[in-house]
Amino acid sequence: MSKTHRKKAPLARRADKYDLYQRSVQDPDADVHFIQRVYRQRFGRPARSLREDFCGTAAIACRWVKSRAESHALGVDLDPEPLAWGKKHNVARLTRAQAARLKLLRGNVLNTRSVSCDVVIAFNFSYFLFTERSTLLRYFKAARRHLRREGLFFLDAYGGADAQREQQETRRCKGFLYVWDQHRFDPINHITTCHIHFEFRDGSRLQRAFSYTWRLWTLPEVRELLFEAGFRRADVYWEGTDRESNDPNGVFSLRKRAPADPAWVAYLVAER
Repeated sequence: MSKTHRKKAPLARRADKYDLYQRSVQDPDADVHFIQRVYRQRFGRPARSLREDFCGTAAIACRWVKSRAESHALGVDLDPEPLAWGKKHNVARLTRAQAARLKLLRGNVLNTRSVSCDVVIAFNFSYFLFTERSTLLRYFKAARRHLRREGLFFLDAYGGADAQREQQETRRCKGFLYVWDQHRFDPINHITTCHIHFEFRDGSRLQRAFSYTWRLWTLPEVRELLFEAGFRRADVYWEGTDRESNDPNGVFSLRKRAPADPAWVAYLVAER
């Protein structure tokens, strides 16, 4: 058989799961913009140093050092595979000067020490991996120790009635479908198992590209633990709704009350 007639491998077999994840899940530009907006409102100046816990491919840390010439970032993750991918695909795209202001460490966020930063972040619900209250409190105390006096700790969270349903949600992205699979949920302990699948136009599917077993923490629980860890404030920034489409609009505002949205995403911002 000639090369021209040789059948190509299914798209799922040729796909790069980390590239797909970054394209479907992450928005580093929006995250960095939000962090700087809130930090300026609190302290009247831009944040200069950031520590990205559970950094994975370090997409946000890389975007951070690109944003301003004086910005420095540290990324910490326990898994060497996404760190290696991030160095090859994200760090490699930085200029030499930008890369010099970035450091990636393989380590446990519970005990990996670093210099104090203006900002510490734990995004993509990564801290949900700590299913025991004592462990999450220990992590929050560690995050606080890594902050300067004028320091903010940024987290994200999701919830609502739909978050407790065993279901799949599909979203179309450029060239593929993103499938969020809430595979199992236990209402007694709030332990949930979720998977991310990717589907392609040739019918192939990258099954369980990412899998998570974590605790679906509630906002009151997280805020109470942040205060117990010593933070002076723990505010919720709630996502607004487009009036015409009734879909989330990507604009997060400080709120003390919120509607009973069946599926929501929010930021928490804790002040040292």
